[in-house]
Amino acid sequence: MTSRRLAEGFFLATLFCVTFEKVHWNVGGSIALADLLTIAFLVTFAFSLSTRVPRTAAIVVAFFAAFQIQRTYAIDQIAVPFVGKVGIDPTIFVIFAAFAIIAASNGVNITDGLDGLAGGTLVFAYVAFLLVSLLNAPQQPNLAFLCALIVGALLGFLWFNVHPAQIFMGDSGSLSLGATLAVIALITGQILVLPLIGLIFVIETASVVLQVGYFKATGGRRLLRMSPIHHHFELAGWDEEKITLRFWIVGILAGLLGVTLFLASIQKLV
Repeated sequence: MTSRRLAEGFFLATLFCVTFEKVHWNVGGSIALADLLTIAFLVTFAFSLSTRVPRTAAIVVAFFAAFQIQRTYAIDQIAVPFVGKVGIDPTIFVIFAAFAIIAASNGVNITDGLDGLAGGTLVFAYVAFLLVSLLNAPQQPNLAFLCALIVGALLGFLWFNVHPAQIFMGDSGSLSLGATLAVIALITGQILVLPLIGLIFVIETASVVLQVGYFKATGGRRLLRMSPIHHHFELAGWDEEKITLRFWIVGILAGLLGVTLFLASIQKLV
């Protein structure tokens, strides 16, 4: 309940504050900051409720959000690192975007298993996309503003969530924040950089998939002591704080590499 109220309250307050502010971008026409935050709020609100309603509802919301993003920003291209912009059919983009939203939300949800782990890695991912938004062509200051708001909220949350945690993110917080991260990546046009920036989430998800697949393929044998992989390290004797800090370090490096790849792909390092 605490995490759901945190997520919903944060986005409701943000939406209220900027509803009448019309700060426009030169991206697919004039887009108000309030319009962007409305999309973010709807995704966050829906995924915060997804633990109480069937997961099919979350899938429907993901497709709706993907459709709204494509229509609002008239997206018919995606940025491919070192290649440039590549055309994509709007229908294919909607399907791909919906998959990205669902995958990111579940990846963060799986990561949320130790005190401070998901919150800290999310901070680094959002900071990376804050930089991407500011360095993008054209710049997206409103999106950077949204990332900064989320980072601030996460830092306040982490003050009480580090070991030993006093409050917890839970499914509602992790699902909604993961989905919002994917939405931001889609709007920047840098969705293909998200797996690198969110490397920890990818590793955590892959560890579960590999564990389950190996268990079924070998008739009961395990690839890891326990999945997700942070529990494997726990059973290997690592302290919870050590696991969290080392995963944070990987998250920082992944964010830096992701931003570097983004810069290289738009030829700002040449």
